[in-house]
Amino acid sequence: MKVTYQLKDVERIAKQLIENVKSKTLLFRGEMGVGKTTLISAIIKVLGSHDDVSSPTFSIVNEYQLNDKKIYHFDLYRINDLEEAYNFGIEDYLDSDNWIIIEWPEILEPLYSGTENIISIELLSENTRQLVAN
Repeated sequence: MKVTYQLKDVERIAKQLIENVKSKTLLFRGEMGVGKTTLISAIIKVLGSHDDVSSPTFSIVNEYQLNDKKIYHFDLYRINDLEEAYNFGIEDYLDSDNWIIIEWPEILEPLYSGTENIISIELLSENTRQLVAN
């Protein structure tokens, strides 16, 4: 999936993305300020959570309720190595049957199974982004 979008279209893009993913694990790549958290917030709402969504920059993971399941939203920007991820139990989260949404996922590459959705966002202009998902 490759799409160019305006920030005002973020909810439509979130719906389109969810309809095209191959698993419940979404790995977001993109520069700081490109709109990863904005799109993730829309995805969490599209999935049906009524929780307030915020960036987990300092908490590392935020948990959102989704009926009888959960959505785990990670921001791994402050994680220095894979050992830190093991220390907070990343494997337990990844092995769950819940939605896993990760910003700055590069440190987890040794744990990738191949079923993850890698989503890259690029800033084209102040209000325009390009999203590429596989």
